[in-house]
Amino acid sequence: MRASMHRAASAALTQLLQFAPPDSPQSLRCSCGHQARYKEQRSKAILTIVGLVTVMRPYYLCSRCHVGQFPADSELDIVDTEFSPGVRRMQALVGQQSSFDQGRQELQLLAGLEVTTKAVERTAEAIGADIAQYDQKEIDRALQLQLPLETGPKVPILYLLMDGTGVPVRKGETEGRSGKIQGQPARTREVKLGCVFTQTGLDEEGYPVRDLASTTYVGAIETAERFGKRLYVEGWKRGWSRAEKKVVIGDGAEWIWNLADQHFLGALQIVDLFHARQHLWDIARALHPLDPSAQQRWILRHQPKLDSGQIEKLTAYLDSQLADATPAQQEILRVETAYFDKNKDRMRYPAFRAQGLFIGSGVIEAGCKTLIGARLKQSGMFWSVDGANAIIALRCCHMNNRFEDYWDHRRAA
Repeated sequence: MRASMHRAASAALTQLLQFAPPDSPQSLRCSCGHQARYKEQRSKAILTIVGLVTVMRPYYLCSRCHVGQFPADSELDIVDTEFSPGVRRMQALVGQQSSFDQGRQELQLLAGLEVTTKAVERTAEAIGADIAQYDQKEIDRALQLQLPLETGPKVPILYLLMDGTGVPVRKGETEGRSGKIQGQPARTREVKLGCVFTQTGLDEEGYPVRDLASTTYVGAIETAERFGKRLYVEGWKRGWSRAEKKVVIGDGAEWIWNLADQHFLGALQIVDLFHARQHLWDIARALHPLDPSAQQRWILRHQPKLDSGQIEKLTAYLDSQLADATPAQQEILRVETAYFDKNKDRMRYPAFRAQGLFIGSGVIEAGCKTLIGARLKQSGMFWSVDGANAIIALRCCHMNNRFEDYWDHRRAA
């Protein structure tokens, strides 16, 4: 039944796509500055959501530069492609969701469309790259102070979270970069991921509640400087100028707080409590190697200082342990003491709780796993930076519920 309906629909669509030749000789302006004149009618096979159709349209040729034009292709959005916009939309959706080959299988099973794995890959990455280019234009406008004035109701609390996660890339993408293991080349590139969400109230037990469907993501393999501008634009779109309280949450990575100071002045800065606890565990393992029971006892004695925001007491205790420590332990104690001392004002957890704020970065960590890891870290995957960034842009657009907005914008362009 489906095959029969597709054959009937493709036959009807083919008839609708027969563009008549111009009534009189016509010409179009060529990019070289001269005129391209109508030459003949030419056909093109296009795969649509109802099957293969044939488009017949006028062809114009410039006698000077010999570049041809098909105005109908621009009108139908089929320039340099053998797929209709509807099929490309499907390829982009399946391509951002799972491996390209699995996407090919889903198109065959669910839509009855036969395409190659490479076609899904090329189309998904092309759409993702176009989305990324559109996003970059917004960033460029922000740099020129041309962001639109945001209007709307007040936002009680606006959160901005940042984190990084490695993605496996091809060998050529890590040339000259050292890996995590000394002497070993890098095998991954870091994706910087950010998210923005809002909070209006608390639950019955007094814990903060993220507003439903309020989370949006941005991300790319890029420098911290470029990423900071990307997140700034997203924060602005989400109501930065209307937020009554602004909060930045991250781990202790220096690039995160540099961006917070540069782009999000006035925001309350909070170090994720669970990352801070991991630093305590690093100290416990260093002081009591191969003794899990002693490590646990050490944590039970000293974690309350962290949880209660008494960072000065914690750092004073760590300083007092230097004299009796081995050289290796001393180095770890110095590094960790500096970490807690530098972030002490970001670790006043009782004060943050009293304001009804989140003190954990679980939302961005989940984003690293679901948005990045589930798609770009599957077994055997090695990405080019451009390919990874295209899929990241596509996944962010889809998860932010802006995919249909992109196609509306594309149709209107």
